Amino acid sequence: MMNKRKTIALSLSLLLLATSALAACSNNKEASGGDGEDGAPVRLTGVVIKHALTKPLAEMEWLQEVEAKAGVKIDWQEISADWDQKKGTMLASGDVPDLFVGPNVVTDGDFAQFQGLFQDLNELLELAPNVQRMFEEKPETLRIATQRDGQIYGLPKYQRYWPDSSTRQYINQQWLDNLGLDMPTTWDELYDVLLAFKNEDANGNDDPNDEIPMDWPGGIGGYFNPAVLLGGMGMTLSSDVSGRGYFVEDGQVKNFLVDERFKEMVQFLNRIYKAGLINPEVFTSDYTKFQALARGTGDTAKVGFTWGWVASDRFGEQVGPQYTSMPPLQAKPGAQVSWSYDTYNLNYGANHIVMSAKSKHKEAAMRFINELYDPKVGIQVLFGSIGPNIEDHGDGTYSVLPPQDAQMDPGTWKWTSSWADNGAFYISDDIELTLGKDMQEVLTQSEPLAEALADVDPEQDIYPALFIKYSTPDNNTLSLNNTNVMNLANTSFAKWVMNGGIEGEWDKYVAEASKAGLDKNLDIMQQYYDEYLQAQ
Repeated sequence: MMNKRKTIALSLSLLLLATSALAACSNNKEASGGDGEDGAPVRLTGVVIKHALTKPLAEMEWLQEVEAKAGVKIDWQEISADWDQKKGTMLASGDVPDLFVGPNVVTDGDFAQFQGLFQDLNELLELAPNVQRMFEEKPETLRIATQRDGQIYGLPKYQRYWPDSSTRQYINQQWLDNLGLDMPTTWDELYDVLLAFKNEDANGNDDPNDEIPMDWPGGIGGYFNPAVLLGGMGMTLSSDVSGRGYFVEDGQVKNFLVDERFKEMVQFLNRIYKAGLINPEVFTSDYTKFQALARGTGDTAKVGFTWGWVASDRFGEQVGPQYTSMPPLQAKPGAQVSWSYDTYNLNYGANHIVMSAKSKHKEAAMRFINELYDPKVGIQVLFGSIGPNIEDHGDGTYSVLPPQDAQMDPGTWKWTSSWADNGAFYISDDIELTLGKDMQEVLTQSEPLAEALADVDPEQDIYPALFIKYSTPDNNTLSLNNTNVMNLANTSFAKWVMNGGIEGEWDKYVAEASKAGLDKNLDIMQQYYDEYLQAQ
């Protein structure tokens, strides 16, 4: 994906020359500091999309320091749920904040739909040497940021440390041992194990009714849900597009939502649900409840089989050691297996900070962005402030500290303390940071997936969503059609898992998905995918 470095470097040099000349012509008083009266900080507004666990921004030491250094004070609107619905109303009204922060907080599709609402950051890059450094050291980030017309509306992140997949598959090894069961290797074996978990008091607390054999946070694709079971039939997913069902197979862009293998997986899940083996609130509980349930009560675990990032985060420190990560399950004995390959989606991210074109203080906002992209700040955006969360050894090296609360796992500590993965930041490859226990664990717990992931060719098996920029008409078409298709798919998936009926409704559903625009989207994505491969 990155063999165009010379072309990118030339483009970057020309871009920086242009921005330098533009900045030299600017006599805006913001260029030399705050424009508030008597040196007061410039007041900005911002929207940040944060995790439900994340503490108020006013309590983040690193953020207060960044704002002060940039000479700004930002009035933040903190959003932890329903951003897509809120965003549509906000953008349509045109009444937007100076800054948006979050993972793909404003999408390429939004840029196409609401032209003129967002600032082209090329015009301000001279004020952001840290962003320029990111582009120079990681030219792929410039590719991610740059639209087809050369404009830059959103900046990416780069965080470097993450493994090849976002999702690991966990089973309670203690429950298996209690019941004398072997690790399941196929879907049918998993069913038998889950049935035993339900019927045989697997957690050994003399209550045969408090075990939840299987759980996930609702939904179809993306993180931590059953779509990864499709790997048991050789399907390779990637979480940046699998949330809408897309994947690549044998050079063709496909969508599993209308694939016969998806139908087979739904039938399997309905079989499990009918047997009472899936959390009955799987489609209605929020992530906080999903996480809390898996942490059990004291030393007593409640969930037998699920998916997550790392055991300590998914299950907590107390019952986490009961769980072991698993290889992909074969749909049938001897089946070829794959898994979700997420390296680019985990270590990079598109449009993590966006500026309004209506901002009256663009240069002040860009100074804030520049401070945000300082690599030393980047480790704090990801893991928390130096002091409570990170130790500065004074020699240019740092260490992520364990949680101050010994009962809290490192993953929760990170998400509680800072923007974490939702933030906008750059962590350079040369910064020396010793990772916390959870990140060391996630690499170890990824080992059962290594064999399946080793067979993935990122150039051929993964749709390169981060590196593809669509034209405005195609962006609009994709966005509208995806909304229509996912409304149909989400409703149908939940109904079929809980109540069955996919067999009799499948053909009509596939036809409705096509009518909703899925076939058109596949044609568009295939065209861009082919162009991308030809350019490599």
